[in-house]
Amino acid sequence: MKEGRWNRRINRGTFIRELFSDERLRQFLRFALLGLLIVSLHTKIAVAIQPATTNSPAQLLEQAEDRYQVGQLSDAIALWQEATTRYEDSGDRLNQALVLNFLAAAFTDLRQWKQANQAIEQAIGLLNTHSSNPGSSQVLAQVLTTQGKLQLSQGKVSEALAIWQQAETVYRNTNDEIGILGSQINQARALQSEGLYRRATALLTQVEQSLQNQPDSRFKVTGLRNLGKMLRLVGNLRQSRIVLEQSLAIAERLPDKTTPSDISGVLLSLGNTTRAQGDTDTALAFYQRAAEIAPSLTAKTQVQIAWLSLLVESDRPADAQSLLPQIQSQLAQFPLGHLAVYARINLAQIATKMSRQGTEKALPANLLKTSAQELAIAIQHVHTLGDARAESYALGTLGSLYETTHQWGSAKTLTQQALRLAQSINAPDIAYQWQWQLGRVFCQGKLSCTSTENLQNATAAYAEAVKTLQSLRSDLAAINPEVQFSFRESVEPVYRQFVELLLQSDNAPNQENLRQAREVIEALQLAELDNFFREACITARPVKIDQIDPQAAVIYPIILPNQFAVILSLPNQPLHYHKTLLPQTEIERILIQMRQSLRPTAFVEDWLPVAQQVYKLLLQPVETELAANGVKTLVFVPDGLLRGVPMAALHDGQQYLIEKYSVVLTPGLQLLQPQPLQRQRLQGLLAGLTQAREGFAALPNVAVEIDQVKSEIPAQVLLDQSFTNLSFETKIDTTPSPIIHLATHGQFSSNAENTFILTWDGRINVKQLDQLLRSREGRLNPIELLVLSACQTATGDKRAALGMAGVAVRSGARSTVASLWSVSDRSTASLMIEFYRELGKPGVTKAEALRRAQINLLHQDDYTSPYYWAPFILLGNWL
Repeated sequence: MKEGRWNRRINRGTFIRELFSDERLRQFLRFALLGLLIVSLHTKIAVAIQPATTNSPAQLLEQAEDRYQVGQLSDAIALWQEATTRYEDSGDRLNQALVLNFLAAAFTDLRQWKQANQAIEQAIGLLNTHSSNPGSSQVLAQVLTTQGKLQLSQGKVSEALAIWQQAETVYRNTNDEIGILGSQINQARALQSEGLYRRATALLTQVEQSLQNQPDSRFKVTGLRNLGKMLRLVGNLRQSRIVLEQSLAIAERLPDKTTPSDISGVLLSLGNTTRAQGDTDTALAFYQRAAEIAPSLTAKTQVQIAWLSLLVESDRPADAQSLLPQIQSQLAQFPLGHLAVYARINLAQIATKMSRQGTEKALPANLLKTSAQELAIAIQHVHTLGDARAESYALGTLGSLYETTHQWGSAKTLTQQALRLAQSINAPDIAYQWQWQLGRVFCQGKLSCTSTENLQNATAAYAEAVKTLQSLRSDLAAINPEVQFSFRESVEPVYRQFVELLLQSDNAPNQENLRQAREVIEALQLAELDNFFREACITARPVKIDQIDPQAAVIYPIILPNQFAVILSLPNQPLHYHKTLLPQTEIERILIQMRQSLRPTAFVEDWLPVAQQVYKLLLQPVETELAANGVKTLVFVPDGLLRGVPMAALHDGQQYLIEKYSVVLTPGLQLLQPQPLQRQRLQGLLAGLTQAREGFAALPNVAVEIDQVKSEIPAQVLLDQSFTNLSFETKIDTTPSPIIHLATHGQFSSNAENTFILTWDGRINVKQLDQLLRSREGRLNPIELLVLSACQTATGDKRAALGMAGVAVRSGARSTVASLWSVSDRSTASLMIEFYRELGKPGVTKAEALRRAQINLLHQDDYTSPYYWAPFILLGNWL
């Protein structure tokens, strides 16, 4: 090996710790632990240094490492395999096990599961046989770390967690503090993937405290950086940014102990976190600084591609055009390998996106052509290397380029080839993309196929894409968390376009298509909630409306690009369907106007016309069917902006909807727990704030609300100073109350991190609330009803009501009452008191109790405006 690579020369079988030059370090981290997620600067398990010969194992390892750095994984694998044979021939079992560990990590990167599992099992077998050898524990810890990554990559989350716990034990036995922290971060990733957010957060907090106790060093810089990345991946963006900024500050204070690569890596992570926060300008600035000091051409180009993608995403074509030539020039200098292939794929995808956004004028005239030529070269190379995954990506991306230029025959051929390859290696995370692309190509980029054969082929392709996405629910969250950032771009459109195809008909779609469209919309709602929580742990159990309530109707309003579609499900009836040919922009304009019209200072002339307009779109065509079937409850499965519209305020020209029907919202019938309320057990845990906290206004009438609710049902109370995070957690864990009533400020957002309720000493976000409420499952009574009486959807967030649905579904409560906006706490107190009074009456459902409370408020002179009574909605079980 090169002079100076190791701290000192050693004899065969002796193992030492080594800090690489940072570029080498970063690549090694990809081997040893969980991608770039881990904290470790970790142990370099050194091979014996022999006199350099042409074919010495040490030289083979050096060559393999060099190949790996530039993305030539197949070459690196071949060299490691040869080194493994050499160590086996010489009887050096520890170094043989170590190199097998490297092989397993590389095969995992290529998603070649069989080869990866064989290599890791062989390594463990060797170590078990030679466990008495000096250094075997250090090698075992490395191998277990890689095995955990392999298990997680295959979706085996519980197995990965157990293996990383075992790795931590081995590291503790050898007093390896760096390894301990790395194992704990890996465990947190697994816990988060299993939906155990509370445990994951506690473990990450422990890791952070351990790091804070360390003196400033490169280890601390890298540890905080990778902790920050993990926090981003679990959705804790605020804390991620804090930790990364601390990492950057330490790196900049230690110029003699850190390298430009340390700082560049932290800046890149900061760019990714601020990008996820929606802070585009700051993210661009971080990317630019990271590129300026990147230690190698490879690292610089990778940062610039992220920078370019954000420029395109934020519609800054002039800036994108100025950056493109530099990236292209640098790519030409890349040695052929996986990094070069994926860089070209990413650049081609960006070019395609720019073209589809209508920014061709900002593109160099030959960019699409050049991208196609480069992809063709990449395809030949990865085919020679035998990397089917990279070849599938390259073929599919080339097909996308041909789709963009309307060369449909070539697009179809390439996409089908890419799909066959993806399926042959069991890679559903890319297969669905080509199934979706094939569906678009069959209809030549339009969702109004002119040929029956093309329509059938397109529908079949979309059906397979959705089916694949359904099978990928846990994998998208656990294995490929970066996909979460592009949900609206790469997942949501698959569902919506499929629904549009199913509803394509000059006449009414047939019953099978309507049934399938309804199921797809419910599946989309589930996928959106998975994306909101960044984990897939919501259990769906399909139920039929007939089994829940024979006097209820379920309404599926669907906002499509060129029409507003409504599917109506009645018990023991065929599905009904009607549509209005209006563009999505117009529908959304109407819905926003209705929401904005419901101000406390508005006149009836402001809200009534638009409330009637929305009623006509949604319900007027099915008024007769609703009346004929004796419907008393309307259950809406709202889509998009409809989640934030108070359905109770719709008006038929004579009266408000709430005066005719009980109104319920749900993300889907498959998420319901349809048991009626057991009134003999009505008792509550009431908590609230009356005083101003954290910039939120005082709520003086909360005390009145809680006192009077307590007069209606037996309850324990936490008010003001007694309503702390700890006291609330304690009461939840020990109180069997089936009703939880929270009269405090809170906010619903499209971001789980910004969805919270306010306590005296801080905030409880939606994931913490989820874990708190679910911690009592199996020990105490289930939560029948969760009431959030002063919370509101975040201003300016079009998808904020998603947070409300998330709370409702993940709280474990069978029903949730919440408000779309925070209104006068005096009127809220009046409504809540009436709600509980009605709920205590025999035979009155939750939905009917809320309806009566809203009507009671409506008939009070001071509160006739829908602003006061309409925002209160019931989500979930209405019985």
